[in-house]
Amino acid sequence: MTDSKFVLWTSYFEYPSEEMIQRAASFRGNMQRRRSVRDFSDRAVPRAVIEDCLLTAGSAPSGANMQPWSFVVVGDSETKRRIRAAAEMEEREFYRRRAGAEWLDALSPLGTDYQKPFLETAPYLIVIFAQSYGIAPDGGKVKHYFVRESVGIATGMLFAALHHAGLATLPYTPSRPGFLNEILGRPENERPFLVAVVGYPAGGVTVPELNKKSLGEIATFV
Repeated sequence: MTDSKFVLWTSYFEYPSEEMIQRAASFRGNMQRRRSVRDFSDRAVPRAVIEDCLLTAGSAPSGANMQPWSFVVVGDSETKRRIRAAAEMEEREFYRRRAGAEWLDALSPLGTDYQKPFLETAPYLIVIFAQSYGIAPDGGKVKHYFVRESVGIATGMLFAALHHAGLATLPYTPSRPGFLNEILGRPENERPFLVAVVGYPAGGVTVPELNKKSLGEIATFV
């Protein structure tokens, strides 16, 4: 007997093997062009693009389908200014006192420091929050499962969608990010997971020359 909670999956498309190989290679090539940039243009981005990319992220699988994520899209100039000021205050302490020598050595090839002008320049900041639990209609708590794993998958899909749309991105993880809850008025069941800085790259932008691990270094077939 068919469970009424299940429906026939009619949206699946199977491709011939040769087309599958081509599609996989094409997508790989496109995604390998993605780079994190730290110098953005302030040129406006169509909101419809951001909305579609968020819906892509929202289609990600999650533990028990609880969808334990919230996305706060910040385009307001004053709010971005406040986020930058708070972030730089925390980052200044991180670089001067909290980060050990090993961590700073690992960061040095990227040329990062406590200054984060991109938080103010980029047209959009998408602040991703992980919900440690949900809120029922009666105000009670709803248990969430595999929260970080679920939010991590959704975040990866968001970055892939933004790059596919033709936008530049930067994943930014603030040191001690609790200020984001305060500035954005988020509830106590949400914790900042990551900030996606989104926009067009500034003219003449440069990026570090990085090498990615080979297939043999990242995968094992058994």
